[in-house]
Amino acid sequence: MSEDPASVSEDSIRAVRENLEGRMHDLGGFIRDQRRTARLSLRKLSELAGVSNPYLSQIERGMRNPSAEILQAIAKALRISSETLYVRAGILDEREGGNDPIREILSDRTIGERHKQVLIEIYRSFQVEHENSVQTNAPVPKTGDNPG
Repeated sequence: MSEDPASVSEDSIRAVRENLEGRMHDLGGFIRDQRRTARLSLRKLSELAGVSNPYLSQIERGMRNPSAEILQAIAKALRISSETLYVRAGILDEREGGNDPIREILSDRTIGERHKQVLIEIYRSFQVEHENSVQTNAPVPKTGDNPG
């Protein structure tokens, strides 16, 4: 039986495997960092996400490659975007431009969850205000303008 010339070389397979292992390790470390930033124990996050404590531990150590469904549950429990975890896991490609203010706020490790939620609420209110002004052709108030 001869080897098919179109078959993938062992070096290529090894490179793909190493890339996957690196992504899993990076993803696990990121989830662990987000959990710690949120001040959640492993047990509490596993409870919030609906996954077993040992499985979550294995994900954090880069030993498991979780499904998109599990990543979504973890993201929800951590109050971060699922897209962030999908990109880290290699399920999605990172967006061109990468300008997602909400994702940036959620990934900021220098502020707490309460502050992140306040910033997101303010940002979204500005988006609504801008959209309303565009629809009515009204000017958007400048910083420091007193509407009253």
